[in-house]
Parts: sequence; C-alpha cells; structure tokens
Amino acid sequence: MATRSKARLALDRAFDAKACRHYLNNNMHVLHCHHYATLYCQLADDCSILDAKKLLADCAEDAVYDVLSGYFAANGIDGVVDRIAIAEQYFSAAGMGRMVVVCAGPDGGDVEFVHSHVDEGWIKKWGQRDEAVNFIGLGFVAAVFAAAFGRPVRSYAVTEVQSIVAGAERSVFQVVAN
Repeated sequence: MATRSKARLALDRAFDAKACRHYLNNNMHVLHCHHYATLYCQLADDCSILDAKKLLADCAEDAVYDVLSGYFAANGIDGVVDRIAIAEQYFSAAGMGRMVVVCAGPDGGDVEFVHSHVDEGWIKKWGQRDEAVNFIGLGFVAAVFAAAFGRPVRSYAVTEVQSIVAGAERSVFQVVAN
C-alpha cells in the first residue's frame, strides 16, 4: 500500500525590536497565554449589547483564513490533505492547542480539539460549565475549511457539539457548508 506524507508547516518566527512586534511567517502574531484568551472569551460571553461571541468567531475566521490562504499560495500547497495538515500544525504553532480534522469534504466535516488552551484555561480559572467557550475555535475551524476548499470566509457554519470545558474528553465541532 502506498502512503503519502503530509506537508510540513515551515515556521519563520521574527521579532521586530523597534516596533515591538512578533511575526510568524511574515504575519503579525500576538503571543498570548490561555489565561488571557479565556478573559476575552469571558468578556464576549458576558456582553449583552452585541453578539460578541460571533464577533470573536468572525475575527478569528478572517485572520486565520488570510494566514492560511497566503501560506498555501506562497508555498504552492494545492491538495486538500496537505492544506488540512498545514492548518492542524498552524493551530498548534499559534498556541491554540492540538486540532485534528477527523473528516473533511466540500460539504463539511468533523474536527476535534484534542487539547484546547481556551477550554483548559477556562477550567483552571473558573472550573467547568455547561456551555462551550471556544468562540475563537469556531472561527478557526471555519477558516480551515474555507481555505482548504478554496471558498470565501463565511462559507461554513461550525457548531461545537462537545466541549472540554463541559467535561468532554475532547471538544468536537461539526462543520456544514452554507
């Protein structure tokens, strides 16, 4: 049986001391800890004047889509399997945890966060809760599918159906094309 190795993410980390900015593959990158990420997720969750949870997801989708699409174009990454492999590696490199795309097709798929720094940070700060808190993860997953299948942002709806913060072993996301 023939096997095919998956693409490897090449990382170029840089720091501009004059501007005090970090870069990951020429994209400005904010280094954060899971405690900080949980704080702005809590702020989004508490916000009652607008849908801040959707805003966080949309911002994550826009940013991640641009990073992944740019990387794919610059490095000639055309195959879906390779694009997904790069996205999984980028999730870890960005400090989000460990993501596994279980299955993917142009109509949708399933994704698991084996480790989620947002969920794990939330549990450390406030304990478990019944509702999911991975608003950033929703956007990240949507961006992965859009970039992998060459579609624009907002092409996929993502729902978190199991969550580490609610006691599940992994956070599980279902993806459906709009």
